[in-house]
Amino acid sequence: MADIQNQILAKMSPEKKLVVAMQLYYSARELKAAGVRADNPDWDEKQVQQAVREAFLYARS
Repeated sequence: MADIQNQILAKMSPEKKLVVAMQLYYSARELKAAGVRADNPDWDEKQVQQAVREAFLYARS
């Protein structure tokens, strides 16, 4: 699988790689927000977005 992914990435322009990376980032934020909403159904959108910001700000890899 990694070989196929590497081949695909090697064929992409830097601009396309950036677009794909940004799409992945925003998809991850949307998934995190959905999880925060599920865990905290009484929170308003401002509270949800604050929790998402904090999760990404303090994330470790």
